[in-house]
Amino acid sequence: MGRCANHPERQTSYLCMKHNIYLCDQCLTCRDPDIYCKFRSSCPIHFVTKKGFDDTDTQHTFTKENLS
Repeated sequence: MGRCANHPERQTSYLCMKHNIYLCDQCLTCRDPDIYCKFRSSCPIHFVTKKGFDDTDTQHTFTKENLS
């Protein structure tokens, strides 16, 4: 764990291996999404940014209507 580059009071586990900086949930975005990065295939920051996930996407609520 490290401290966010933009918010040093926040602890985070998201490390940009290309730039060697930590980013908190609020700052979580790939800094160079269109430029080659050798770490991209295993980068959770790029994955979350590229796919557009957020907290509501990872929590699923199943109801009778969406199960049928």
